[in-house]
Amino acid sequence: MNLVLRDSPLPEFVRQPTPGHLKYRADIDGLRALAILPVVLYHAGIPGFSGGFVGVDVFFVISGFLMASLISGEIARGDFSILRFYERRIRRIFPALFAVLAASSVAAWLLLMPVELEYFARSLKAAALFTSNIQFEKESGYFDIGAQLKPLLHTWSLAVEEQFYILFPLLLLVVTRFARRHTVHILLALLIASFAASAWTVFREPAVAFYLLQFRAWELLLGAFLAFNVIPKPARPLVREGLATLGIVLIAIAVFAFTDHTPFPGPAALLPCVGAALVIYAGAEHGWAGRALRARPLVFVGLISYSLYLWHWPLIVFSREIFGRELSLVQGGLIVFASFALAAFSWRFIEQPFRGRRSRLGRRPLFAAAAAVMIAVIGFGSYVIRDSGVPSRLPADVQKVYAATYDISRFGQPPCFADSDTTGPSLPNVRAGKLCPLGAEGSIAPSFLVWGDSHSGAMAPAIDGAAKQAGVSGLFAGHASCPPLPDAQLPARGDVKRCGDFNAAVRDLVTSKHVPLVFLIAYWPKYVHDAELPGEGVYFDPSVPPPLQDKSASVTASLDRLMAALTRQGTKVVLVMDVPEMGRYMPEAVAKAVMTKTSTEVAPPWDYVAKRQALSRAILTSLAAKYGADIVDPLPAICHDGHCDATQDGMPLYKDADHITAATSKRLSYLFAPIFSAPKRTPAAAYGNS
Repeated sequence: MNLVLRDSPLPEFVRQPTPGHLKYRADIDGLRALAILPVVLYHAGIPGFSGGFVGVDVFFVISGFLMASLISGEIARGDFSILRFYERRIRRIFPALFAVLAASSVAAWLLLMPVELEYFARSLKAAALFTSNIQFEKESGYFDIGAQLKPLLHTWSLAVEEQFYILFPLLLLVVTRFARRHTVHILLALLIASFAASAWTVFREPAVAFYLLQFRAWELLLGAFLAFNVIPKPARPLVREGLATLGIVLIAIAVFAFTDHTPFPGPAALLPCVGAALVIYAGAEHGWAGRALRARPLVFVGLISYSLYLWHWPLIVFSREIFGRELSLVQGGLIVFASFALAAFSWRFIEQPFRGRRSRLGRRPLFAAAAAVMIAVIGFGSYVIRDSGVPSRLPADVQKVYAATYDISRFGQPPCFADSDTTGPSLPNVRAGKLCPLGAEGSIAPSFLVWGDSHSGAMAPAIDGAAKQAGVSGLFAGHASCPPLPDAQLPARGDVKRCGDFNAAVRDLVTSKHVPLVFLIAYWPKYVHDAELPGEGVYFDPSVPPPLQDKSASVTASLDRLMAALTRQGTKVVLVMDVPEMGRYMPEAVAKAVMTKTSTEVAPPWDYVAKRQALSRAILTSLAAKYGADIVDPLPAICHDGHCDATQDGMPLYKDADHITAATSKRLSYLFAPIFSAPKRTPAAAYGNS
């Protein structure tokens, strides 16, 4: 990610610039060390570095300064060459990057389950094409695997830089040709526009603001602005030392005070970026700040920082895969040590042989080799994606278990289920009742409706089976992340309007078709606590308490109003309790247990489940009593005798962490049979007596 523009393996403390090179500044390598250390320690889970992610922003400022200094200097001398510029970029970036991609591919092939490997393959292709920031932004959706499971997640920042360096040299060439006198003003205008866009977007679409170039460009442009020496450097050493000290303090505040909950980048990114800019601008050589930044241990860490950045994150992710849980403090410390050792080796034996005059590889074979490795990596990624994660590489018994991942009924996917605004039935079709049917065929008017989020799609096969047995027919209306709460104030993720429109259409359908029976199904614990379980993925740590904060006011009020309205119009309501959350992807967890011949009893403890379910169950029970509604509770079918099951007959009960498989759902049909066989009651009377 960070850029080192020199040839010698160890720095001289004074070197005069030569064509195509910059005068070496040891303090910038020291600044690199101050950037990379918090990043590594934060990722490794070392306490105290909650804002360590800001080190990436420091790198952006450094990179912008060095690249702008180099390119503008060559343009001014009239010897800038795009070809030579990208030759330097390839020599600097490709060797270590593609070594990491190759090593990560081997580890992923051996350790990851098919869906995980497929995600990895997509990120692998994107990393090779320097578009991984775009890929990861696209993946930040509902059914995405957790960030902690993506070995190449850190390549997003490399992609941002390389995209910037495709455009920036061309911009400088054009500006120099047509508006040389306004170069600084143009860069400043672009910087301000990018910062304003970042500040606006971070509170509305945080993933977009985090990953995409247009919202990060201001950080690189801040460094580039420094390269034009618009603000004269202070002559007094004391002032320079004070500015460098202030810069270090600003970075430190961000590292130690920011957390994962800090809206970022946006205005918060000013702290580390301005801090980095002050250190670069000051160029302090004396005083404690100057001496610290130029200290040989810190400078060496700066020298290996690119390799350290590349290697540390895959080591952390694959270690989690091996241990099956978050790293302990000791394990995190060992990973940090291993990362430094591997980075030093990589810097010396992978980076250095390709750089400067020591490299025996000429320009033409360099470009050919770069194209070849890119094609090879992209080809491997395409093969893995085309073969859906290559399940054939797994033993037969593991393949059988893992197949639960794909055990999804038609109600859990388009066109029956809407997992976005562009899939599933349109709003006019919802109002018209043009939805996927449930139960017996041939009926004109629906006898019931299943309404809810993705958990309704997972439970629908159970209701479908019971309805077929009873000879009644109904309709299914399900939308991802949209509980049947027409006016609930859900968290600001764009769900309020999207879910509001969908639920309003379903409400109109129930009224216009006089649907007599409605099943309301949702991921209730998630909504009443406004949180899923921590660490959902392939590992789960029951020592981390589940989110239990009561945020149910809007959910309760909305469900109360809906049930009152349905009951008044004569519609019977059935509330379906949620299945227990497993806290990890069950097919992966069980398959890995089978592969390693360890216990497949990987469900969370009963007391953990009970605490997590308590609030939502109390709310549903209370409202059911108030309106004479029925309750269907699947929890006893999965948890009994103080124990929750992860498998039945050796197969996972869930396709992921909280959605049951279609096979599991079908086995639960007996729970719904009494609803269809019970004599008709008058819900309005029950409401009137409440």
